[in-house]
Amino acid sequence: MRSHYCGEVTEKLINQTVKVAGWAHRRRDHGGVIFIDLRDREGLLQVVFNPEQEAAFATAERVRSEFVLQVTGTVCPRPEGTVNADLKTGKIEVVASEVVILNASDTPPFSVIEHHKLGEETRLRHRYLDLRRPEMQNTLRFRAKVTRAIRNYLDDRGFVDIETPCLTRATPEGARDYLVPSRTHNGQFFALPQSPQLFKQLLMMAGMDRYYQLARCFRDEDLRADRQPEFTQLDVETSFLDEQGIQTIFEGMVRHLFKELINVDLPNPFPRLTYAEAMQRFGSDKPDLRIPLELVDVADLMRDVDFKVFSGPAHDPNGRVAALHLPGGGDLTRKEIDDYTKLVAIYGAKGLAYIKVNDRAQGIDGLQSPILKFIPPDIIEAILQRVKAESGDIIFFGADSAKVVSEALGALRIKLGHDRKLLQGQWAPLWVVDFPMFEPGDKPGCWQPLHHPFTAPNINDIEKLTANPGASLSRAYDLVLNGYELGGGSIRIHNREMQLAVLNILGIDEQQAEEKFHFLLEALKYGCPPHGGMAFGLDRIVMVMLGIDSIRDVIAFPKTQTASCLLTAAPSTVSLEQLKELGIRIKLPPKEIVE
Repeated sequence: MRSHYCGEVTEKLINQTVKVAGWAHRRRDHGGVIFIDLRDREGLLQVVFNPEQEAAFATAERVRSEFVLQVTGTVCPRPEGTVNADLKTGKIEVVASEVVILNASDTPPFSVIEHHKLGEETRLRHRYLDLRRPEMQNTLRFRAKVTRAIRNYLDDRGFVDIETPCLTRATPEGARDYLVPSRTHNGQFFALPQSPQLFKQLLMMAGMDRYYQLARCFRDEDLRADRQPEFTQLDVETSFLDEQGIQTIFEGMVRHLFKELINVDLPNPFPRLTYAEAMQRFGSDKPDLRIPLELVDVADLMRDVDFKVFSGPAHDPNGRVAALHLPGGGDLTRKEIDDYTKLVAIYGAKGLAYIKVNDRAQGIDGLQSPILKFIPPDIIEAILQRVKAESGDIIFFGADSAKVVSEALGALRIKLGHDRKLLQGQWAPLWVVDFPMFEPGDKPGCWQPLHHPFTAPNINDIEKLTANPGASLSRAYDLVLNGYELGGGSIRIHNREMQLAVLNILGIDEQQAEEKFHFLLEALKYGCPPHGGMAFGLDRIVMVMLGIDSIRDVIAFPKTQTASCLLTAAPSTVSLEQLKELGIRIKLPPKEIVE
């Protein structure tokens, strides 16, 4: 139906006859001559309809936005003064001799040209129209290039692409499972995989040595701009390699993607930070190193002040008192500070204390803060020296549990960095290593895995691990870029006794472990090799590489932040017959009584 894509018709085809097809992007009537910009996935092409070609001209008069057309015509140079340097077809136009309306279009609910005026809900409800936009088409094609480059890189290094099941059993991965009722096993349920974690470990036990998969994963969790309930994960696993070996391969992969696809040279090697140092300096285990602000601990200076807001956490072994120094921040208004106070409140902070340094040379008299009366002048001076404050600066404080202070000031650091345009450089990758093996659970004395329960501890001593779980580190590692976790992984437990010990620390005794993980525990009996791997969020990689704010803009048919699909109106109800066949009865909450 066509000889060329629209975007491929250039001055090399002048005086040749071409046949093209696509959508009417824009129609213009200029004094008896009709111009239609024809659009397909390769670009725009200006088509000219002259009155001399009566049939074609009459058809062109009926064309409206988003009509699907087939055009035959001659490629001609554009008249002098009408060249469009912004288009790759901008030096030519096609003078139509024939046009066929392949399909008419109702007036679209929005213009593909003026999409920037739209709310996201309208875009997602009519996603097939939104995807006609060149920006969206280019994004999805870029995504395809990323997956192709990943496959080529891993294929060249001996990795084998293997599919794992999507119908499996529920396992503890840190989020809620999506459950699938079984018709043939009434009353029982499959779970959609949060990741192929156990299957890829079993593949290592099977001797596959190097595995990868672009896997669909499902997590029923609260959503954010960089998360979706279903997503694509680059899942990898390899045997007989330690952390350094695995990190070398996949650091190389990320470096290859950036060089190959956007011509960016990332540093070699990537810097490394321990989890403890990342939390102490940046308040985050995925710090954006482009922002030159750091948290500074001042608990030792605050222990003896009468102000309990500071002295209380300073004496608490689980507390933290930290300062965040913003050079030149003394010009912040009261409203701006109030807005930042609301931000840290999201993370549990009860307030946001600050000191403005109006004139450093005047000592206390050159400072402005509602907390000055509570803190002795010598302590204030020590704080100013520690954070290296100068005239015109502001210092923010956090005092609470270590978790609250780190998360609140860490979020404030990111917000200030972007609001004040402090970012240095475009790309800042790093590895975060030496994560804690466990973190406190919801109940006192309970533990939960910081990553997942199949991560190996950094000590091969069950007694020491069991005696002090909170002090144990894991052999886990995350690859972070610009404040986003691109991927994470670990060396896995390959010893049955160690796996049982870790599950026991998590409150899963041997009987429960056998019920939940009998296939894994049995496989561990039969010569399991040392192994480890990683998982990368493919959607997030594409989002970060293209500088897009929302992960939904790199997925063809995404869900909303409430995990619904506006296009298909999913999730939806099903018939009583279907439920009966599955042995399911739905008990809805009672309706509210309206008086």
